Amino acid sequence: ISSTLVHHNFLIIFSWVLLYLNFDDTQMVVTILYIFLHGRLYLSLSGLENLLVKYAHDRVVDPLKATLASQSLVQIGLLMALPMVMEIGLERGFRTALSDIIIMQLQLCSVFFTFSLSTKTHYFGCTVLHGGAKYRATGRGFVVRHEKFAENYRFYSRSHFVKGLELMILLLVYGSYGSTSSDPNAYVLLSFSMWFLVVSWMFSPFLFNPSGFESQKNWTKWISSRGGIEVPGDKSWESWWEEEQEH
Repeated sequence: ISSTLVHHNFLIIFSWVLLYLNFDDTQMVVTILYIFLHGRLYLSLSGLENLLVKYAHDRVVDPLKATLASQSLVQIGLLMALPMVMEIGLERGFRTALSDIIIMQLQLCSVFFTFSLSTKTHYFGCTVLHGGAKYRATGRGFVVRHEKFAENYRFYSRSHFVKGLELMILLLVYGSYGSTSSDPNAYVLLSFSMWFLVVSWMFSPFLFNPSGFESQKNWTKWISSRGGIEVPGDKSWESWWEEEQEH
């Protein structure tokens, strides 16, 4: 009995460790993305990027160009699915693995997975900074049932739409003032994965649930209603905003 209990407790502890590492790794991925984009924007606006590009052209650093080109290809995400292809291929055959990958892309699984990154990152970061750990929805509602536009906005405004809009502005500014402004191909290779993330964060709820735009009256009523002490957030924009500012 004691060995069974020890084994059961080990599985529980191990599952919690994997769960924590999953949220921690997701937070690190999004944080590194922000650092990379803000760093490139700082280099371009300060003029250091043009100096580095000029130095590379004068020196004709071909290995550096090859490294940057290979990095851009990896960022597209094609090679990131290789471990999953190998796992499914070894278990069920590589023809089945290839068909599963194609079906996943047609079902927009990559879009939904990218959207879920911001869900985990936002609530994990808020819990670490402000406390108040509690159950949070994973964001599957707009996929499995009809959701109104106002409800999607309430659920994903601060966690997805605001962050996606911020990244979009950064990408537009970098595209206008960065060293890649004169080379569209270089800009596309550099920012393709980030634009994919922006589109996923901002438009996934409406892509999987396009009928939400039919609820214009519900949106107008919610956005124009006055808040109050006993008015819930799903009835008034003002009450929802006050709830969002409480930490």
